[in-house]
Amino acid sequence: MLRDEEAPRVETGAIRTVPVLSVSPIEEDHLFLEGIFSNYWTPFAGSHWKLHRSLSLESALIALHENPIPIVICDGDLICESDLLPGTWKEMLARMKLLPTPPLLIVTSRLADEYLWVEALNLGAYDVLAKPFDSHELSRIVSFAWLHWNDKYPTTQPKVMTAHGARCTA
Repeated sequence: MLRDEEAPRVETGAIRTVPVLSVSPIEEDHLFLEGIFSNYWTPFAGSHWKLHRSLSLESALIALHENPIPIVICDGDLICESDLLPGTWKEMLARMKLLPTPPLLIVTSRLADEYLWVEALNLGAYDVLAKPFDSHELSRIVSFAWLHWNDKYPTTQPKVMTAHGARCTA
């Protein structure tokens, strides 16, 4: 993975909504990510990034089964400590791999050290992000994840996300 590169900027012809799913029981995580996605970040001309929230592993998996979502940002600290079990990032990753077009998983953690990074990558996660989030690092990693997923599944178009027939809110 290219670590020292800037987040890519790609010119496209049509406006495309790219859904990203945030899985965390922590409201501040969702709010920070929404602020980055809506206010500061336009890495691809012609793209609109839409962040969707999930407080639990189970609700995230329901959304992923109903919609092709290219990127999942999952809290690696508290999802397993909360009463939202089952819910470790490892469980999330294992269950996502069963999807026809599995998204790329970015694990977030207050304790994002070399051990977690090696473990996550060896198990198949796309990357690990340290918390508190750095907006530049976040945009770079998510941008590269989107390019990677789009290269892998070029004919899959993300749709407006729904859950049980109702539109999810960001």
